[in-house]
This record gives sequence, C-alpha cells and structure tokens, in this order.
Amino acid sequence: MTIERPFPGRTAAGAVLGGLLAAMSAADPATAQEREPGYMPPFAAPVPPSLNFYGSPGLMDMPSAEMLPDGQFTTGISYFGGNGRIGLTFQGMPWLSASFRYAGIRKLNLYGFSTYYDRAFDVRLRLLQEGRWRPGVTMGLQDFAGTGFFSGEYLVATKGFDTPRWGGGQQPGRLKVTAGIGWGRLGSHGSLGSTGRRPSFVGGSTGGQLSWDQWFRGPFALFGGLEWAPNARWGFKAEYSSDDYVTETQTSSVFRKRSPFNFGVEYQATPRTRLGAYYMYGSEVGITLQTQLNPRHPPMPMAPPAPKPVVPRPAPERAPQVWSTAWAAAPGAGAALRDRLAPELAAEGLLLEALSVGAESAELRFRNRRYGSYANAIGRAARAMARVMPASVETFRLIPVVEDMALSATELRRSDLEALEFDGQAAQALLSVTGIADAGPQPANAVRAEGLYPDFGWSVVPYTSPAYFDPSKPLRMDVGLDLTATFRPAPGWLMVGMLRQRIAGNVKGGRPSNSVLPHVRTDQNLYAQYGTTIENLYVARQWRAGPDLYARLTAGYLESMYGGLSGEILWKPVNSPLALGVEANYVRQRAYDQRFGFRDYSVLTGHASAYLEFGDGYLARIDAGRYLAGDWGATFGFDRVFDNGFRVGAFFTLTNVSAADFGEGSFDKGIRFSIPVSWFLGKPSTRSVGTTIRPIQRDGGQMVRVPGRLYGQVRAAHRKALRDQWARVWQ
Repeated sequence: MTIERPFPGRTAAGAVLGGLLAAMSAADPATAQEREPGYMPPFAAPVPPSLNFYGSPGLMDMPSAEMLPDGQFTTGISYFGGNGRIGLTFQGMPWLSASFRYAGIRKLNLYGFSTYYDRAFDVRLRLLQEGRWRPGVTMGLQDFAGTGFFSGEYLVATKGFDTPRWGGGQQPGRLKVTAGIGWGRLGSHGSLGSTGRRPSFVGGSTGGQLSWDQWFRGPFALFGGLEWAPNARWGFKAEYSSDDYVTETQTSSVFRKRSPFNFGVEYQATPRTRLGAYYMYGSEVGITLQTQLNPRHPPMPMAPPAPKPVVPRPAPERAPQVWSTAWAAAPGAGAALRDRLAPELAAEGLLLEALSVGAESAELRFRNRRYGSYANAIGRAARAMARVMPASVETFRLIPVVEDMALSATELRRSDLEALEFDGQAAQALLSVTGIADAGPQPANAVRAEGLYPDFGWSVVPYTSPAYFDPSKPLRMDVGLDLTATFRPAPGWLMVGMLRQRIAGNVKGGRPSNSVLPHVRTDQNLYAQYGTTIENLYVARQWRAGPDLYARLTAGYLESMYGGLSGEILWKPVNSPLALGVEANYVRQRAYDQRFGFRDYSVLTGHASAYLEFGDGYLARIDAGRYLAGDWGATFGFDRVFDNGFRVGAFFTLTNVSAADFGEGSFDKGIRFSIPVSWFLGKPSTRSVGTTIRPIQRDGGQMVRVPGRLYGQVRAAHRKALRDQWARVWQ
C-alpha cells in the first residue's frame, strides 16, 4: 500500500492518522458549547453498533445486520491466536457500508513468509430495516475483491429488545439477537448443504479481481449469537461461529480450535473508543480496540471568533442626508471606501482584491484566507460592507477570488441582512432572497487593492512519508521537515518551491520493483535514498478563459517523481451540478536524487474528466485518457462530501494493461479521505489533511500529481457547496 499527499502544503499522512486516533479516543469536554450544531457531548447519543474482528458491525467473528450511523468512520484493531487485523469501515449511505482490511497471520507458512499478510475489501447492503416487530436484514460480501483468503458471503438478521436498567444506567439495557447463514469461510463449520461448487482459493494469484463465480456458492452453514448491553458502558457477547478456520488450524497450525463458541466482554471507554476481551474457539484469548468517529460530530465544537453585528441604517425619513447619493460623484470615492473596508476585512481573515461602487450597489472581490466554508467568508464580508458602505448602497455583490480567478457572485440586499440577523430562521430566510451566479468580468470602475503584489510567504512543517504492506516489513516510514516558499509576482501568477529534508526513516529499504511496465511509481524506495531533495518547484498561471470557463498552465518540477508542462481547462457553470474538463501533460521522470536532473523516461499523458454532484454531498467523477505507463483507460471515483468539508471516497482504474502485466492487485484501486483542520481544532482554517490509501502500489493506471487542479478550487465557491454550507453565513 502507498499513502500519498494529494495536495501540496497539506500535512502528511502520519499527522492524519495520528490526529484521527487522538480525535477518536478523546473524551469530549462538557461545556456550554455543547449546543454547537454537530457537537456530540459524552454519551449524548446512543452508542453505535459495536464491531467484530473484521471491523464491521457484529459479534466477534460473525457479522450482525446492524448498520452504523450514516457517515460513520470506524477503525477496528483485533488480535487472537496469531491473527491480527486492522479494519477501516465507512458507512457511505444509510443502507450501504464498505470496509478495507489488512490482516497478518503468524506461522501460516504460505509463500515462504513466517507471517502471511492479506488485504481485502468488504461491502454490506441493508435489505430490510429493523422495525418494531421485524428484524433488520443485511447481505454482506467479505473479501470480494482480494486474494479470496477471507472470502465469504452472508445473509444475517438482527433484532433488538429493551431490557431493565442495570448498574445505574439512565437508559434501558439492550439485548440484540443475531442469526444468519454464511458461505465460503462462513459456511465451513457445520455445513447444512451446498448451493453448487465453489472454486477454491488459489494461492499465489494476483488477487484484486471480483470473485463473481464464488459468491453464494458452495457449502452453507448457520451462525448466530447474542449481545447484551446493560448500559451505555458495558457489553457482553456470545456467538456460535460457522468459520472452521480450515487453513489456520488444519493446513497449518496457527492455533488450535476446540469449540465453535466465542465469548466476550466490551467496555465503552469514551463516546468514540471501545475495548474488548474475548475467549475464542475454546483455546485463545482475544482483544480489540474499536474507534468510531462521525464527520457530523467533531471532537471539538466549532468556535469561530464572534462576528461584529450588522449596523442598521437609520430610516430615510429620519436622516435623509445619510441616504444621499451625492458621495458617488466625488473624486476618489471608490479608493476611499476601499481603504476603509480593507482593514475591516483583514480583521475577519479576508483580503480585499478589488472594489467597485455605485450609488446603490457595490461589488467586492476578495480572498478567503481563514474559513473552510465560503459561506462563512461571504457572511463576514457582507457584515464588513454593511459597516463601511454609505447608506444608499443597498445591493452587495460578493465575489471570492483564487489566484485572480473569480469563482462566483453572491448577490444580496443589505436590508435583508439588517432584518434577518436575529431571525430564528435567518440562514434559510437569507438564502431564499440571495442570488448566486457567475462572477463575470471585473467592472471598469473597480479599484484594486494596493501593495498586494509582489507577495512572498514561507512555512516550515513536519512531514511523514509512509509505505505500507511490504511483506517483509508492513510498516515503513520517513519523517522530516518541509520548507515551502510561495511568490506571487502579479495577479494570477504563482511560484512555489518545496525543499524537503529527511531526518530519519526506512522507506529506502523497501522491496525493489518487479513490474514489467515502465516503473512510473514502483521505484519509491529508490527515491527515498536521499536526505535533502526538491519536492517541487514550479510556476503556475490561472485565469478565467470565458463564461463558465477556467484555465491553468503549470510548468516545472510538479512532484517528487515528475517534472514538465501541464495544462487544464474546466467548464463549470456556477449553478450546474455537472462539470467537464480536459488536462494534458508532457512530463519526464525526475532523477532519483530529486534535484535538477531527469531520467530518460518521458510520456505525454492526459485525461478528459466529468464531474457530477448528487444530493446529500455525493460526488461522482470519471477520468478517461492516457496514464503515466502509456496505458489507456478510465478512473471511476465516488466521494461523500459533508457540509463541514469532511470527505471520504473510493476509486478504481481499468486500463488496457492485463491483470498479469499489472501484477499483484490486478488493477489500481483505493480509498481516500480529507479532513478539515477546523474539524480537529474547532477553529476556522482553510487547511485540510488528506491521504490516499492503495492496497498495493503498482505502475498501471497512474496519474501525475499536478498541484492546483481546478475543480476542487472552483466547486468550493459554487452554488451547491454554498447552499450546503449556508448555515455558516451568520457565524
């Protein structure tokens, strides 16, 4: 597996995982801020379903029919009898969840390794939601696209019942009864019959392909169990397992299985952390650590600095002179208002780019330097304008700008701001009378801010560069410091350079590539041999190419492995859920020392892309074209973007490279997530931490990691994103 930093300037994957564990295990402070929307005080909500040893809702080894709360993200770490597992599960929809799992089995003696490591994906689909009298029913596919070592399918039903309170609990206890039928591993003990022949697991295969011919085929068996939670803290489990652990106990001697019954006790240490201890299969002791978080429930309540109030204008009949429009004809009126408005915006974390004013309207173009939500920034900018603009200015046109690229125009009336500030439904009421449209060209009478260019900035941040799933050493890590410098010589121009200093690590000791394709990504260990490197050094130009059109040109050392020229154009109407883009890159592979040299390999690569936004934050993307190894194909991605910017998604790539030539994994696939820093800290920030996790890094289906791709920049300030986050306009 590889973990990538997809965006320059964001903290590294180690910080992501460390922050996740800290956030998931921390107890929430009980303060007056508990009323903050989305904030979850200790045990304020029902404890979510507990996890099994595979990281999904269940008993111990067996699954249950329960679904996690919508959007829940879980990590389960378990061990018993030589079996260690780490599972990540995301409840992508109320009725659908997906899991990625990494397992290590000691003394299995497969393929010459003393510890056998396996990667797998699971998916669960709710068929029937639990009701007052009926159980919930779920269908699951386990290890459906891996080597097949853990493959199994199941249909399972679970019904819960309230029980008397116990141990001082304030809520009734809960007894959950689970029964199911399983195939594959889950049909290997006490089989009742068969639904045809099931192809056997073939050791040494490349894996990664969907095992259609195995699903719900072969012997099947019953499983079941009980879970009793007498209160919000404790849980007791008992199960009958239909997994005979044939390979682990009969082909090998990983552990000795004496009984199909398992027993366990669990303790909810914090609202996000659960611990468990178990007696497994009549011979082994097991333990688990379960952590759960939900994007809607941050570990810290959002606490931005309080905005200054809207200052209402006096009634025209009481102060007619205040409403006079004579000021608009005075020389230098626009510059004077600009100079008054700029410090008001700066105090709110916003930077004035340009201001154009008329007797009854004003247009502000500004940079957002503080808020993850553009709705938040627009609300602050509107309040600042209400404090500065003459009383006759009724209409505000607010245009966020990124590298001199106007993203959208939000038009609202000043009188609505004044009337709705303390309304109980202020956000929705203001949205109903607000227009969101394309920004259009800058007015001729606009006065630009002085002293914005040239602009220079720098930062020093720690980084981690991990490499996982090397069979000889599953975890490798480099750590060090990144020194980044940015220079903006003129509007729309950006120059960036990042110098990386590795302090310690062992990625350079990773296994050498055995790829038959050009080594476009699998020489990571060779790039990790050097201490001081140039991570990137490039110049970029962004601009509006026309109505609904955005353009970018980037040249230089684009990333650690490639340098060259990249161009992109994006069509994205402000009010459309659809966007279309084209990108072309000519790149050459950089020298391993990542200084100024290049290797012999070069390639022309590029893609046509389509993006489509659905309701509830779902976003689909297709990229079709040529990849770094010269292969042709398409990448399909699906993401869930929450109102606060928390993002989780998955992707897969199919190209004209065969599974045999691709190698282990058969085709490229992975999961990705991005978490706003404000979610951790409870303070406004434009930064986020993110990572992409691949079960195996190969050379097929690989793209250049070009900094500053357009869609993410543009979408954040368009109608759908603004509407989803509009509640923050008053914060």
